[in-house]
Parts: sequence; C-alpha cells; structure tokens
Amino acid sequence: MFHLLGGIFLGWSLGANDAANVFGTAVTSRMVRFWTAAALGALFVVAGAVISGQAGIRTLAGLTHMRLDQAVTASLAAALTVTLMTLLSQPVSTSQAVVGAIIGIGLLNGQLNLTGLGKVVTCWVGTPLGAAAITLVLYRSLGYLLNRSRLNMFQSDALIRACMLVAGSYGAYALGANNVANVTAVFVAAGMITVFSATLIGGISIALGIVTFSRPVMETVGKKLVTLDPFSSLMVVLALGITVHIYTLVGVPVSTSQAVIGGVLGIGLVKGVNTVNRRTLKNILLAWVMTPLIACFFSMAINFVSHLQYVPPI
Repeated sequence: MFHLLGGIFLGWSLGANDAANVFGTAVTSRMVRFWTAAALGALFVVAGAVISGQAGIRTLAGLTHMRLDQAVTASLAAALTVTLMTLLSQPVSTSQAVVGAIIGIGLLNGQLNLTGLGKVVTCWVGTPLGAAAITLVLYRSLGYLLNRSRLNMFQSDALIRACMLVAGSYGAYALGANNVANVTAVFVAAGMITVFSATLIGGISIALGIVTFSRPVMETVGKKLVTLDPFSSLMVVLALGITVHIYTLVGVPVSTSQAVIGGVLGIGLVKGVNTVNRRTLKNILLAWVMTPLIACFFSMAINFVSHLQYVPPI
C-alpha cells in the first residue's frame, strides 16, 4: 500500500490544479460559493471515477509495461510537475504530466506504444479547440433562448445559479471519469491493483485536492485570462463537461484545464479578442508545452537517482 502514496499525491495535485476548473468560473463570478463548489466537485468526481473511469485507465496502462518501482517513479514525477505548476498558479494538463512521465519510463525500458501515444496527443490538440467551438455554439443558442424567456433580472440570476450547480456537478463527474486514469493507471499497468480499485483510490485522492488547495488556479482561469459574466461562466462549464465527457467515451484522458481555457477563449472570441489577456494566455501555453518535458525529465532523473548504489572507499 505504501507504493500507492505516489499515486495519491498525484491525485491530490490533480484535484488542486485541474478539478476546480469545473466550478472555477462560477466561483470567480460570485454565483457559487467556493465550499459549495468544492463539496459538489468532490462528491461527483468520485462518482465519475468509479462509474465511468475504466476506459481511460486501460488506454494509459497500455502505453508501456512497467515494474512497480517504475510506476511509483512515474506517479511521483507527474505529481511534482503538477505541484510545481500549481505553485506558479498555472492551469496545466495532468494528462500531459502523466504521459510525459510514462514516456520517460518507456524510453528507459525501450518500450513505447507509439500508436496509443499518437491517439493521446491528437486528443490533446483537439481538447481546447473542441471546447472553444462548443462554447460558441452554446453561447449563441442558449443566449437566444434566454433572451426570449422574458425572465426578470432576479429570475434570470436564480436560473443561471441553479444551472451552474448542475453543470458544475456534471463537469466534476466527467472529470473523475476521464482523469482518474492519470492517477492510478500506472499501478494497473504494473499489475499492483485492479481497475476498480484504481478508480476508487484515484477518485478519492482527486477529491482531497479539490477541497484543500484549489483556489489559486481558479483565480488564474476565472479572473486573469478574461472577465466572465455569470452566463458566460455557465457556458464555459457546460462546454467543459461536454468536451471531457466525449473524450471519456473515446477512452483518452484529457485536461480539464485545456478544456476550460478553450471555453474561456471561445467566450473571448464572442466578445472580441481584445478581452483576452494575451500575456496570461502566453504563459499558459508555455506551461502546457513545458509540462510533459519536465515530467519526462523528472521521471528519468528519479529513476536514475533511485538506482544509484553507494560504493564504500577501498
């Protein structure tokens, strides 16, 4: 059980960095309280992991074969990478960190499933683009319906707040279903635990990250990149949930951070690109590029250090 601590640490860091994205824009727009969002997020992320998390675990577990010590190394490398980025308040992809760490182990073993890797990388590119497109469609269509509903301001606010709670819970479910593979798939690949145990342990560890250390990244996404009104925040959360759920059905773990950034940029396109903070966007894109590289380096470095042997002087 001690070996799973690396995975639990990774799950916590994933929750701290990624999971709050499903409620981040709602919280920063002051439509939902943080602790309400954290409680619902923790509950539904566990439900999603246990009910629908198996496909993604099998995809990542099939990228390379690992020994138990290598699974621990990969988890620790990914966790350190995500924690580093969280301290820098950058919303990065835990999927990229995990895959980067797995690639490091695969290079050391001389075994890497390039076909499976290509599928994962393609979905990385499609995640923010797909979320932006879905946000545009939702904003236009649902905005049209809301404008024709003839609700007064108080009724409109109450409706949007209720929809945010539902959409955020759905997004948390999709997050758990999709991203639990990032936490424990390497231990399934090493033959240490079953797929069901992996979903349960991973879901709970992600939930812990949500309730303990998720606020810093919320503020980067919800305040610093683009200013969102409550309706725009709702569209971003809905687009995130739909996007991540689609990739869950495909069986590929993707990043909620990339999905929410894509959704926020979609709002920026509706309102005009001048509303997007280009410096913040540039920093986020740089963090996305660096994440798998840093995780790969950490993975190989930890593996190297862990196999050093002390040779006493003659």
